[in-house]
Amino acid sequence: MLRTFRAAAAGARRLRNSASDAALYAKLRPSLFAPTVFSNVLNSCYSYDPLHSAALDTSNAIETIQLRLRLAASVSKATADEQASAIAAAADVVVRTFRGGGKLLLCGNGGSAADCQHMAAELLGRLNRQTIRPGLPAIALTTDTSFLTAHANDVSFDDVFARQVQTLGSRGDALIAISTSGTSRNVLAAVEIAWRNGVTVIALTGCDGLLTEVPVEVVVRVPSSDTQLIQQTHLSIEHLICELVERTLYP
Repeated sequence: MLRTFRAAAAGARRLRNSASDAALYAKLRPSLFAPTVFSNVLNSCYSYDPLHSAALDTSNAIETIQLRLRLAASVSKATADEQASAIAAAADVVVRTFRGGGKLLLCGNGGSAADCQHMAAELLGRLNRQTIRPGLPAIALTTDTSFLTAHANDVSFDDVFARQVQTLGSRGDALIAISTSGTSRNVLAAVEIAWRNGVTVIALTGCDGLLTEVPVEVVVRVPSSDTQLIQQTHLSIEHLICELVERTLYP
């Protein structure tokens, strides 16, 4: 009972901190310490849910959907026009890496981390269900939560990828470094270590490219500064690289 009472009080304190909820807090406050109306306080606290107070503006939503999809199509077209050669060059690096007995490492943050896992899965597994082939050695450096959290906590998050590239990467391997901004410090650190260790680097970025002085073999720049549009286009590029690699190695 005491725990429940404390939860109700905490709920009221949260309401007090919001200007829009001041009236509701004023209503709740006199009742907080009155046991006879305690159940009413609980009901008021837990029934207040701003997530259910507004309905979707359908006409505005449709306009937003159409606009965003048209923007995405426009960025995809611009990428096809401007970056097709870079995408082909990236696929060629991966093909040469696998043919030479090397492996592919991938790093990125957030949505780009998910892209790393997605791409590694397509290569280790298969992209085309009709293609019968062995797995290709692709490793997402974003999946070992024990290492990532330990190293970030004990040392630094800035080199969680660099440490793995230094340890797992060898001359003849390749690294796909994904950064929508081109400024992710842990991605840039991985690129620098890769270059020092003879690991070929492919960068997937936005319109500003990768902010590094280290030579990068291939940079694929999505011609946009909008993070959502860059990420959507990156996924298309990643699928294209997987398709070209699979088709070349296992025609």
